[in-house]
Amino acid sequence: MTDKESNKIEYDEELDTRGLFCPEPLFEVRNLSETLEIGQCFKVVADDPAAEEDLKRWAKRTDTQLVEFQKDRDELIFYFKKIK
Repeated sequence: MTDKESNKIEYDEELDTRGLFCPEPLFEVRNLSETLEIGQCFKVVADDPAAEEDLKRWAKRTDTQLVEFQKDRDELIFYFKKIK
């Protein structure tokens, strides 16, 4: 996917967790999600390698839709939609 295509994903909030390491990115994502309404989307940027597995598992466990995931070298970019 090109950068132009990824820019088409609309989101309501963005969370930058770069520089944070497990379990801090997960805690930050959970806290943000709790403030959002059902149907809202949010973008998360992380650089902790553990975040990929942690956040994907969190999404399944909380019925949060992982709209898209991108990996660019050491940067992980997630787009989530709160569905419950």
